[in-house]
Amino acid sequence: MSSLPTDYEERVYAGVLGKIIGVYLGRPFEGWTNARIEKELGEVWYYVHDKLGKPLIVTDDDISGTFTFPRTFPDNNNAYDITPEQVGKTWLNYLIENRTVLWWGGVGVSTEHTAYLRLKHGVVPPASGSAEMNGQVVAEQIGSQIFIDGWAMLCPGDPDKAAALAQKAASVSHDGEAIYGAQVIAAMEALAFVESDLGRLLDQAVTYIPRASVIWKLIHDIRAWHEEEPRNWRATLRKIEEAYGYDTFGGGCHMVPNHAVIILALLYGDDDFQKSLMIANTAGWDTDCNSGNVGCLLGIKNGLTGLSRGADFRTPVADRLYIPTADGGRAITDAATVTYELVNSARAMQGLRPLAPNNGMQYHFALPGSLQGFVTEDSSESAGTTRLENVVLGALAEGAGVAADERALKLSYTGVAQGRTARAATATFTPPDALNMPGYNLIASPRLYPGQTLRARAVADDTNARLAMIRLYVRYYGKDDKLETLKGPLTQLAPGEFANLTWQLPDMDGCPIAEVGIKVGGHSGEGAIYLDWLGWSGIPEAVLGASPGKAAQQAWVNAADHFSVRGGDFPFRIVQNEGTGYVFQGCNEWSEYSVHTDAQAHLADTIGLVAAVRGLRRHVALVLSPDGAARLVWTHDDQRVVLSDASIAWQYDHPYRLVMSVHSDGRITASVEDGDSVQLLEGNIPVEQAHGAIGLLTTVGNASFGPVGIEPA
Repeated sequence: MSSLPTDYEERVYAGVLGKIIGVYLGRPFEGWTNARIEKELGEVWYYVHDKLGKPLIVTDDDISGTFTFPRTFPDNNNAYDITPEQVGKTWLNYLIENRTVLWWGGVGVSTEHTAYLRLKHGVVPPASGSAEMNGQVVAEQIGSQIFIDGWAMLCPGDPDKAAALAQKAASVSHDGEAIYGAQVIAAMEALAFVESDLGRLLDQAVTYIPRASVIWKLIHDIRAWHEEEPRNWRATLRKIEEAYGYDTFGGGCHMVPNHAVIILALLYGDDDFQKSLMIANTAGWDTDCNSGNVGCLLGIKNGLTGLSRGADFRTPVADRLYIPTADGGRAITDAATVTYELVNSARAMQGLRPLAPNNGMQYHFALPGSLQGFVTEDSSESAGTTRLENVVLGALAEGAGVAADERALKLSYTGVAQGRTARAATATFTPPDALNMPGYNLIASPRLYPGQTLRARAVADDTNARLAMIRLYVRYYGKDDKLETLKGPLTQLAPGEFANLTWQLPDMDGCPIAEVGIKVGGHSGEGAIYLDWLGWSGIPEAVLGASPGKAAQQAWVNAADHFSVRGGDFPFRIVQNEGTGYVFQGCNEWSEYSVHTDAQAHLADTIGLVAAVRGLRRHVALVLSPDGAARLVWTHDDQRVVLSDASIAWQYDHPYRLVMSVHSDGRITASVEDGDSVQLLEGNIPVEQAHGAIGLLTTVGNASFGPVGIEPA
């Protein structure tokens, strides 16, 4: 593989942005025909979600799968020689059946659901996605293509490797033409890091697929039709509809017609981001998928500058995206965060150290134009007072003690006076407008908790006429899911002055924190401040109980048949009909913590407390069972190791006190108290796995759990 390009981070960022912009643009009318789109919407040059009464920022399989499945690399020591079987294990670890990432349309209908069921029942990839097992029509649907961009961005300048990875990743769920289409897109995107000519990208990409394939012939035909009609994309679309349309290829969303639309948009888009997306979306069929692939490719090829020509697609999005999986702390995220996850996987594959802008702060604004989810508040108190942009600090950087090219979030404010404040915040948990997300579920855990310490660096513009009165704040879900505001300490900044803000978050009665932000208040008048970075550290000190409202229950990642939250001493109930049901909460990076709860089984094969959770199949559990044993069990994919065990007096409807601690050196300590005695258990797991969220479990039965406490170990 070639060395990483000097502008690699920015090109990946542009690719991620291009992907999500394309998806958000095409999602509201996904599945429409060209005729219906032109009749009801006309040419789609910009977002139309508001015309159709739909949200702009949504959960979508195109985004969730694209940025979940490449986690195969960091989960397997970032080795390039991954196998389809390892990719399949990634599916099983992060996907919650019938709830996250995929379209769960049923076996023989949804290709990905079919493949998931094969994996679940022990079929090893690539057999899980084979036409031999699933039939050609099912195996050749579009999913392999829509998920492929993340893999390609790990291979800058190396289409050989990208095509090979595409084949491995796609074979988990697809076969035949679906794999060829994925290989073409992956090869083009990898090569786009070093090659700007579309013709050469296509020439190289088709060398990875058989000349006898439909995809090869399709590309050849569309290029010929383009030469015949170089300015009339609709004429070529008519030929595509006749030769490669949905009526020719079976299933609900076949790869071939949609791959044709991608090639059409690229050839007729004049290398222009907006025009290419217009064609991809106006042409119809699987609009969000096709638009997302086109947007990603052009983002990589033409960089951030290419995204900025024409309409402003970036500001309404503000980098926001959702990745709902069993790793709930990663669900509420942004394009810059996802970019560095991909970049650092690629760097690790080449033996390079990871990048951590501003010492790993969650919000660093290091990439040009990045807002990392920050948006202005539109309440009557704040509407019209605030404008956000990403800028270089320049001369102001000297006073803040950072490099002159340091980037920051500039918050310009006006009219700040009594009763008027300027506020900007970013979501740390499911926003109010997404608590009832239509379509694909948004399953998430909060990223920020009481007991953790918020830190930020802010700089006041040197042209400000008055002191800037600033403070950090958080909003959390209170009664009836109403957002309540909690303010941090006040800081006054003179013109050109900087300050490091610190605030340890107090207890909030188990209510989930929805957002974190910065505000300018008092009589600050008009001016600007620059948020250089903002982040948090430490282990929560919180008790998660029966907080009021729907949001508190949704803060738990639900991977159980039935999960409910109610009042009383045992507010959590898990009912599982087959296998083991889990609920999780927390973040992957947690370590050196202790978690505890009370548990009682009403009828169950096992009940337990879970820690070091990094997915459904990677965790440590303290479990109790009717055979009179307490066991400390480490699970990693197909491995299940009993680290320690002890005898207990098992009784139904009897409360047990469960405590478990996770230590960064790999030690796991635990105890079980039944009221009369305490049993201690201890074991060791690999150091690199001694971190993660917490949770509860029930195997085949009905169990209740008390409030769950977490604190530093």
